Amino acid sequence: MTVLAPPSTPMPARMPLSSHLKEARTRAVRATIALLVGIALGYVLSDTVLEVLRTPITALAESRTASLNYDSVTGAFDLKLKIALFTGIALSSPVWMYELLAFLAPGLNRREKKYTFGFLAAALPLFASGCVAGFALFPHMVELLAGFASSEDTTLLQASYYVDFVLKIVLATGVAFAMPVFIVVLNLLGVLSARTIARSWRIVVVVIVLFSAMVTPAADVLSMFLIAVPMTLLFGAALLIAWWHDRARARKEG
Repeated sequence: MTVLAPPSTPMPARMPLSSHLKEARTRAVRATIALLVGIALGYVLSDTVLEVLRTPITALAESRTASLNYDSVTGAFDLKLKIALFTGIALSSPVWMYELLAFLAPGLNRREKKYTFGFLAAALPLFASGCVAGFALFPHMVELLAGFASSEDTTLLQASYYVDFVLKIVLATGVAFAMPVFIVVLNLLGVLSARTIARSWRIVVVVIVLFSAMVTPAADVLSMFLIAVPMTLLFGAALLIAWWHDRARARKEG
């Protein structure tokens, strides 16, 4: 008796290298165009952004001599370009991130796609919320740090250093708000267990309070709580997700 072998499952056709290069070039061109458009819009909005950044200096000038200064002839133009560049990257981020993911997605399996898109869907809104919070609170930090000088002194702020200082505050707050997503990803990958995360909750709360006090060194405690409470709640949510995932994994293995 002759036994017929079952028909083999056809393997998906692989894209040749030339097609990969062509797709990469196409997506890179689209991302570059979006970035250039964003930079152009950022250059147009650079004066408005600089006026917002100058707000705490204007308030400081009411009690002492304070101004924003440039250390070279091209300093003002260089600052406008820096603001335009960062603004362009932020405005065009949905386009170039989509093009990057669309290029990498065919090489990921179902689980990797789920984790990747889930991570981005959660991390991006939290990062944006943190940046908005940092942008709203940086004037308090500038006011307090500059207040250590006597009212008889003159506060001269170098423009490029001042903008870098503000950007660091904004980015640090954004990363801090997105940190719980990294905790969840490490748990999904099996690196951190929910029990390990729960054991360190006291240390995490202390770090959150210290970080909130550093980025909101204002006289009122309300500003610190506006940062500390959301970050603590996000950490609690990350712990609950990790606990639920570990429990589901234990049931599946059992």
